[in-house]
Amino acid sequence: MARSDSRAEAGSPLVEGVYHRRFWFAYAANFVLSMANALMFRFAELVAWLGGTEQAVGAIAGTGLFGVLLVRLVLGQGIDRYGTRAVWTASALFFIVGSGAFLACHDVSWGLYVARTIYSIGVAGAFTCSVVHVQNIVPLQRRTEAIGALGTSGFLGIIAGTSLGDGIFAAYPTAAYPQGSARFVALCGTAAGLGLVYLAAVAWLTRRHLHTPPQNAPAALRLLAYYWPGSVVLVAVTLGMGLSLTTVFLTRFVTERNLPGIRTFFIAYSIVALIFRIPSTQWAKTIGRHKTILIGLMGNAVGHFMLPFVTREWQFIAPAMACGFGHAVLYPSIVSLGAGSFPRQYRGLGTTLVLGFIDLGTAVSPPILGRMIDRYGFDRMFFSAAAFGLIVTLYYALTAGRQPDNDNDPEPEVFFDGEEPVAAPAPDATPAR
Repeated sequence: MARSDSRAEAGSPLVEGVYHRRFWFAYAANFVLSMANALMFRFAELVAWLGGTEQAVGAIAGTGLFGVLLVRLVLGQGIDRYGTRAVWTASALFFIVGSGAFLACHDVSWGLYVARTIYSIGVAGAFTCSVVHVQNIVPLQRRTEAIGALGTSGFLGIIAGTSLGDGIFAAYPTAAYPQGSARFVALCGTAAGLGLVYLAAVAWLTRRHLHTPPQNAPAALRLLAYYWPGSVVLVAVTLGMGLSLTTVFLTRFVTERNLPGIRTFFIAYSIVALIFRIPSTQWAKTIGRHKTILIGLMGNAVGHFMLPFVTREWQFIAPAMACGFGHAVLYPSIVSLGAGSFPRQYRGLGTTLVLGFIDLGTAVSPPILGRMIDRYGFDRMFFSAAAFGLIVTLYYALTAGRQPDNDNDPEPEVFFDGEEPVAAPAPDATPAR
């Protein structure tokens, strides 16, 4: 069986360390994409300006992410079959097109749904390829650390993007422009421009890309069933719900309470996440990833519980710290546990399926949360999200949390050959042609 050579994917010999030149360039590229994506945390304001309700915001965001879920069934296999370069480039182009397409929408109609879907597919594909790329250029036993370190660039991007978004809204107040379009032209135009910078970075990172596709590529659902990651998928869904709560609806919460903006929340969120991201990846080697996940789930639940009590901008700091801590701790362990249940030759598929469960949470929850806001208000929505997080924490503690775990556990040593799983060849074996 032919399989993807991780050294060829990297474009250079595999380095034993994590922090080499190719890693830092991928880090900078991820910062740019995260900054552009953070600008779109104001997307709900665009929907509201076009006459949409909170439920409409949830429906549009959810539809986009359901589109991502469908694409993920082929995205991972696309990475394994065609290589990271092709899928990564296509994803960056989708992001650029989606960001620009928002400017062509003049009401809450099917065009806005399509634009959001294209945008969401671009974001999901780009982040997935970035994670796959980094996993393939570091040693096996340091993949959790590498995923966590890469994620710190995302938090820096969130700080920069939300601050820039607040600055755009302050510079272009709706009252100063009767048609109200200037702020959204600046917002979406800047995101698309950053997307072009990201596309150039992807082209450089993959300029020496070589890829040998696996000869046998079973259907994504069949592989998922065989290498099922376990109850970590429920944790991934919960993390997705928390991300949609803050990145989709927080801006509307701020508007309702006449607060200046969302930057205070996301700056505190990102700073705490930066502080704990790398140390938390080391917890995977000491207390294990299961216990690390339990700690992260509690952080998210506490943060959601505190949000209803915010009446001044500075009061965002405490809930933001809790949510940022939870995100920092959860993401690397979820991806490492989930993707690690798949053999290396199916790592692209494994990674994208695990990230797909995060997307499932962000797809299912917005319509539900939006409807709750319209009917019961923000406070009950936040309390309900906190209660759901506590229930998942208890369930995980009684199931996977009771099992031993070690980040140095070996990879699965089987792969599909035709219809049945068989023993994998030795790592230095010559791939079949």
